[in-house]
Amino acid sequence: MKPLLDENLSPKLPDVFSLQFPGSLHVRDCGLKGFSDELIWDYARDHDLIIVSKDSDFYQRSVLYGHPPKLIWLRIGNCTHAKLIALINNSQEEICRFIADPIESVLALG
Repeated sequence: MKPLLDENLSPKLPDVFSLQFPGSLHVRDCGLKGFSDELIWDYARDHDLIIVSKDSDFYQRSVLYGHPPKLIWLRIGNCTHAKLIALINNSQEEICRFIADPIESVLALG
């Protein structure tokens, strides 16, 4: 499973995370910029991607429908690019366990 970063995150982040999470994508990479959460959800499900977002709408969708796709919910509000990168880097082991877990739908980081 590869991360799909939502529109509310920098399109530069997939390059930053390419070593830890090869194949990381941003919604822009998939032609989904400006598309609805529902279409992004369906795309992630159909392409075996994990959504990474700050958006609580994806959390609500995950509670309603479960997975796939899985969701990494970044509960950090507005922050610097460096703080976001540090959060992901410091959570790498937790993220890998979450990806491998067949039951868990949401990983909240913050």
